[in-house]
Amino acid sequence: MDTQIWTYIIVGATFALYVAVAIWARAGSTKEFYVAGGGVHPIANGMATAADWMSAASFISMAGLISFMGYQGAQYLMGWTGGYVLLALLLAPYLRKFGKFTVPDFIGERYYSQTARIVAVICALFVSFTYVVGQMKGVGVAFSKFLNVPFEWGVIIGVGIVFFYAVLGGMKGITYTQVAQFCVLIFAYLVPAIFISIIMVGTPIPQLGLGGNLEDGTSLLLKLDELSRELGFKEYTTSHNGKVDLFFVTAALMLGTAGLPHVIVRFFTVPKVRDARKSAGWALLFIALLYTTAPAVAAFARTNLINTVKNKEYAAVPSWFKSWEQTGLLKFEDKNGDGKIQYYNDKNAEYVMSVARPNGWNGNELTVDKDIIVLANPEIADLPAWVIALVVAGGLAAALSTAAGLLLVISTSVSHDLLKKWLMPDISPKKELGAARISIAFAVIIAGYFGINPPGFVAQVVAWAFGLAAASFFPAIILGIFSKRMNMQGAISGMVVGLVFTGAYIIYFKYGGGQPEDYLFGISPEGIGTVGMLLNTTVALVISRLTPAPPEEVQDLVENIRIPKDAGDAVAH
Repeated sequence: MDTQIWTYIIVGATFALYVAVAIWARAGSTKEFYVAGGGVHPIANGMATAADWMSAASFISMAGLISFMGYQGAQYLMGWTGGYVLLALLLAPYLRKFGKFTVPDFIGERYYSQTARIVAVICALFVSFTYVVGQMKGVGVAFSKFLNVPFEWGVIIGVGIVFFYAVLGGMKGITYTQVAQFCVLIFAYLVPAIFISIIMVGTPIPQLGLGGNLEDGTSLLLKLDELSRELGFKEYTTSHNGKVDLFFVTAALMLGTAGLPHVIVRFFTVPKVRDARKSAGWALLFIALLYTTAPAVAAFARTNLINTVKNKEYAAVPSWFKSWEQTGLLKFEDKNGDGKIQYYNDKNAEYVMSVARPNGWNGNELTVDKDIIVLANPEIADLPAWVIALVVAGGLAAALSTAAGLLLVISTSVSHDLLKKWLMPDISPKKELGAARISIAFAVIIAGYFGINPPGFVAQVVAWAFGLAAASFFPAIILGIFSKRMNMQGAISGMVVGLVFTGAYIIYFKYGGGQPEDYLFGISPEGIGTVGMLLNTTVALVISRLTPAPPEEVQDLVENIRIPKDAGDAVAH
């Protein structure tokens, strides 16, 4: 069977599984809709958390980023992985003990203020919408290529599927759907990586293959450095943008991770605080399976891509090249009319003048969207059709699982934090559940629109979301747990300053005409969330010292959170 048929079979089977699970585990109460009834097993919750965590950015885009950025791409690996450890060890158990299953609910209660709650809701919506847009683009990329539909229709199909099981199942349905999606996505990521590792370096362990040797005895990484130099790119194993930006981007991703509302809520779906810690450990193990494999996938894909296209006749390129061209995500423009693919780095003027131009070069002729690397990798390596189809199913599972979790955060922010806790405190559980489902419906439509018109590639958009989370939520949460003196005025001021500064910086340099040479201390928009976080923390601490201390009962509550006695006991919601 060809790739198209295999894709229909495997993707169709996995989607049927997701829908069946969503129907089986549909939510029948607000508690089941928000936190899956609080009775999920730690291992199952670990899988669901991993699926929630490993989004389209992790599955589709991260290896693509590393393949083009080389060593610099390590910032995504270190930031996201380190951030999860920070969240699991430093924040999750305490938030679970507090017993509030949304971040705005925690902030509203901890800072004894509806204003603080509303600011937190705005932050949650802003972060979640930014993040979910990246997932929808990932869905569109996968569907457009392998179902032979336009990119826009790929997004619309994904929107329809997420809408069905998120609206029907709530957190309960999403949790058990994500367990299935984790199994699909991790199998889909590891199988082609193992295949390619065996073919290229002779080992079935991709993590070892990254440091292995090719058939001619040359080190894979040394060969990749050589190929990069030949095309005018910086060596694969060197830092591209400098270590200052590398640090700030890594820190923004790490701190943003600890403030991501859709991951935090996962720790409320287990029965006890002890189980929250266990599920965090399981999730870290499951996440590591993909994250330790990604650098090898990136190196394999980059090497194969360059060897496939370097100075090749366009008429002789493999079929995968022309099929990806049809999506618009891979473009060849024969600028000098010689029929060859001239793939060189436009920005390296010295190299171009000395090497490429004498060969008839008239500008780079190949444009590759970073988000296609993982999906195209099995085709580039000429793997079996069923493996190619499996990767599609995995990419869709990664994007859809995270999108569902984010949409649930959006719906709970509206129905629980705005309606139940502020505008309509007497609303019945049935009406609250209905409002949550209506909120998801509106959210998924808006997310679909911006998925069709994305502001950047998947991992870049997600990096902005993490930066916004770092600049807004992280200080309010960490100070709310560990500082009895932090008060309402400090938290609100800090969140507003952090969010406005970070959002304005991103908008100016991405859409307002700002140039990279004007970056503050050389920090890119992807890393500015770290500065926003520092501003937030500074403003919060200063304002809190200049204004009255929190009420005595709030200080006692903070003390009780920090010393989790009876940590194994169930916490009432």
